[in-house]
Amino acid sequence: MAWNSFATPAIGKGVRWASRLLHHGGSAFPGKVIETIDPGFLARTLGCLPLGVVLVSGTNGKTTTTRMVASMLSDLGLKVFTNPTGSNFTRGVVSALLQQVTLGGRLDADIAVLELDEAYAVHFVKQVKPRYALLLNVMRDQLDRFGEIDNTARLLGEVAKTTTGTVVLNREDPRIAALAALTPAGTQVRYFGLSDELKKLFPSDDDMATTVSVEGEAAETTPSRSATDSPRQRGREEKAETVRKSEDEGEAVELPADVTFTAFGDHRATFRLDGDEHTTDVKLEGVYNLYNAAAALAVVRAVVADAPRARTAAAPAGGEAFRERLRHVADSGTDALIRAVARVTPAFGRGEVIEAAGSPVELLLVKNPMGFRLSLASFPPEGADTMIVINDEYADGRDMSWLWDVDFTSLRGTGVAQVSGVRAWDMALRLAYDQVPVAATDTDIESALNLFVHANPGTPKHIYCTYTAMLKVRAALGRIADVADAGVGE
Repeated sequence: MAWNSFATPAIGKGVRWASRLLHHGGSAFPGKVIETIDPGFLARTLGCLPLGVVLVSGTNGKTTTTRMVASMLSDLGLKVFTNPTGSNFTRGVVSALLQQVTLGGRLDADIAVLELDEAYAVHFVKQVKPRYALLLNVMRDQLDRFGEIDNTARLLGEVAKTTTGTVVLNREDPRIAALAALTPAGTQVRYFGLSDELKKLFPSDDDMATTVSVEGEAAETTPSRSATDSPRQRGREEKAETVRKSEDEGEAVELPADVTFTAFGDHRATFRLDGDEHTTDVKLEGVYNLYNAAAALAVVRAVVADAPRARTAAAPAGGEAFRERLRHVADSGTDALIRAVARVTPAFGRGEVIEAAGSPVELLLVKNPMGFRLSLASFPPEGADTMIVINDEYADGRDMSWLWDVDFTSLRGTGVAQVSGVRAWDMALRLAYDQVPVAATDTDIESALNLFVHANPGTPKHIYCTYTAMLKVRAALGRIADVADAGVGE
């Protein structure tokens, strides 16, 4: 323990206050300062949580799924600490902790639910071993940082290796499912998955190909049903044999899913748990977020399953209030979990709707081929105006070549009203190859946004944007509309 650790909370809170004062928004800078002066702060603080840490990582859906898990566990009665704004580096977690700890360094929480960037998750697990890990998927994203997706899978494998309680994996992503072979002895493995009818909506990275010159090809692509269909997966086949093969016949079998996403409608979703179908209204937008809900349900079920044992093992110092919270969680049935899913709201910028200039403006984060494709499929362009904002800052990834693996042909009929961002002209060129008309292109986000929002009052508006573009769009909207403070600045 650092000699000055007693002063860490006070120093961190002071740095955070000054940072917000000077930059008019939150940042990871306080976390960077604390990591320098007290490297043990993160492990020391999270190590005191009686139910440990849930780590959520993967290419798509980290922020929304983290929000779901935290919300559901809170609904069940637990005190939950989370990093809610998508600041998913270790220093971002430290900055979030500084908001919550007392001056004495105490964090009033039972469990932490943390989103971690795929690369920084490796740094995190060297300091804190998660009790639960939820690993969502691997897709081509930020190629300049991660390289090809087998490297991303390797990074997530380090999380699987260090998880002490339960690892929850995506059955439909062969690279993620194969990580079961890396889990330590004694660590449980659970899966979430899709019904056969929905699998075509969620192609793996290997199934996706550019649609240039091949109209509608992507829409007809059917994802593979077996991990062995992926050439790069075959090298892992021997190691994962006990997971993917039947002992008696040696034939490929479908892994059992703890939670299966089976159907959806207008703000409705159906999940299969323990062989029974459960349908609920939802506040979430987009079919991809409903699949994330299946993932969240699976990891929350793992926490609920552990609650009786945790209650028995709870030290007297935990207090009767903690024991009562655990009793409530242990008694939670499936209906309570489904009700908790129904209450989850979208994370900022992920289907968030902001009323501006007389129109509902929907912000849709896109950062890789699958995410963009699913957003386009989830939000039909008819009856709405469309804007696309593409930046290539560090948090977005410098390599925008993934845009060529997105099928934009669904926008041909309506066109795109406005293209903006640092890579606006690259985006406009990409649309031209798919014969999508673009009304205006302007690299200045604020001026482009003002024209877009004030045109056609009353018409719903969809804005597809990369991460830093989304922050700038929210900030610009905040000057003409009521926008909630997400605590991440511009």
